[in-house]
Amino acid sequence: MNEDIVWTYLSRSELSQKLKDKGFKASKYIISQCLKKFKLGKRKLQKTGTIKTVKNRDKQFKKIDKLRQRYENKGFPVISIDSKKKEDLGYLFRDGKVYTTDGLIIYDHDFANLSNGKVTPHGLYDTTKQKAYLNLSLSKDTADFCKFCIKWWWENYGKNDYPNATSILVLCDGGGSNSSRHYVFKEAMFELANELNIEIRIAHYPPYCSKYNPIEHKLFPHITRAWSGIVLDNIETMKNLILKRVENNNIKKIFVNKCDAIYETGKKASENFMETMPVIFDNFLPRWNYKFVPLK
Repeated sequence: MNEDIVWTYLSRSELSQKLKDKGFKASKYIISQCLKKFKLGKRKLQKTGTIKTVKNRDKQFKKIDKLRQRYENKGFPVISIDSKKKEDLGYLFRDGKVYTTDGLIIYDHDFANLSNGKVTPHGLYDTTKQKAYLNLSLSKDTADFCKFCIKWWWENYGKNDYPNATSILVLCDGGGSNSSRHYVFKEAMFELANELNIEIRIAHYPPYCSKYNPIEHKLFPHITRAWSGIVLDNIETMKNLILKRVENNNIKKIFVNKCDAIYETGKKASENFMETMPVIFDNFLPRWNYKFVPLK
């Protein structure tokens, strides 16, 4: 065994021939037994390498763990939010296979003009009750859309699940509509706290760590599976597929909503918000940890 060689794409027949060339006789069965003995199996590439080392990365993870424990002990909601990759509507190619009597016919090209629109799926995952909520919209992924999704969840489900809650912990990564650097997101959360009359606490995962956000592995992979190999001709098809195929051990119940509103892109935080700055930043890593307290 050469310790400098960490992988091979050779088949069992090819390995057997290589050994034969070196004077050893080994059938494919023997090769299989050797592979099993040395725990050598076919494995996928693991996306666990870190692009960049971020200062205070581990400290922020510990901070998030403490916040989650505190909220869970009080019986307060902990929600993980994010937007999934946009999906094209129309008869365009999609990875995956389905059982069918004949091949499903789609266009032979995937030109952008053949799409009937791009759908933005924004998800929310309740880490305690293991319930998932998804909004499907033809709008862009904006801070106002993110605000709408949390408000829709709270007014329709959250306040009934947590009648005694006085605060909501929102876990999110550091980019996109919930960017830790953009004040337009902070203004949207401040408005939301006032509209719902409840404190909202934000905890961002450090840069390059979005895969640790619970929604990334609790909800999104199941959505990808539900849509694989299927022609997504309209939002209703997308919605029905999710309702039929997503509930599992990690998701006890999923709710899907179609959002018809179109939100403005390129919006900036208002001058009044920037002047008053009604954000209560933590003393510890304030760029990733802050909260909003309703004024009324």
